[in-house]
This record gives sequence, structure tokens and C-alpha cells, in this order.
Amino acid sequence: MKYKYCPNCGKKLEIKYSYDEGGVPYCSKDDIMFFDTPKPCIIAAVIKDRDILLLKQSYIFKDSKVLISGYVTNGETVESTVVREVKEETGIIVGNIKYLGSEYLASKEIIMLTFMAYYVDGEINKSSEVEHIEWINIENALEEMNEDEIGKRIVKKVLKELGSEEVFNK
Repeated sequence: MKYKYCPNCGKKLEIKYSYDEGGVPYCSKDDIMFFDTPKPCIIAAVIKDRDILLLKQSYIFKDSKVLISGYVTNGETVESTVVREVKEETGIIVGNIKYLGSEYLASKEIIMLTFMAYYVDGEINKSSEVEHIEWINIENALEEMNEDEIGKRIVKKVLKELGSEEVFNK
């Protein structure tokens, strides 16, 4: 997010040099620099045995299934965001959450923090923002995600993480 006006006092921001950051929007009245801040979002691959949970949300991609994602809210950790978003969108509970890395979605200025999480309990109960949810064999997931390049990269990381047959039996 690029600020043009100070969110505290409303004064038009000026550009101030900040060493290796270069020119940064600055409020001389409040003596505050406003660095660009991408919106933090989680994206999670939920695993159950040899299956992964995929969603259909046409407002994201018309012809592709996707992983669970959502914005981090003030006051919560990214791990608690994973638990909350999975529960809100699917009705299930997850645990054993593992961070896989990050992706940047420039078109929306979003930093996507990627995770895998294991199914713990519950039945699928989709939210109104989800058209369809299904468990699919992880070996076939990439074929279902033809438009979702970030999701496909995450599934490839999960496949690498899982590696052996023993991991599928958690």
C-alpha cells in the first residue's frame, strides 16, 4: 500500500530519503515514514492421508481449483490465521502447521505466506464464499489447478515435503 496522505493527520506526504530504502513518503508534522506495506495473506495446503483439500471459487479463477487462503487480521499470528481460515471456509480443524515459504502477488500487492497443515477433525461444511470443496489425491492436484500458478508451486513443495509413504500415514 502506498500512502499519499498521512493516515494520522491527513497532511499530504512528502518524500524523504531513507538510506538504502531511497525515497519514502514522510509526514513532517507527525515525524513518521510510511514504508510500502504489502497485505499479508496465508495460503494453506490441507493434507489428510494421501489427499489434499481443494476449493472451487470462481471469483478467484474460473477454471481452476485452489487452496485455502485468507488475510491475516490484526492481533493474530499467521498460524492462527491458517486455523481460522480453514475452519471458516471448510468447517474442519487442522494442526501440525508447517511454514513452506512465501510468494508475492504483485497485481494485488499481497505477500502470501504458504503453509501445509494436517487434517485433525471435522466434517466439510463449506462457507458461502466457496462453491465446492473436495478431497483429491495429491498426485492429481496439479491437474485440477491449471490457472493457479502459486497454488501449483505450493503443491510441489508439499509433495517434496511428504516425500515417502510413511508421511502420508500421519
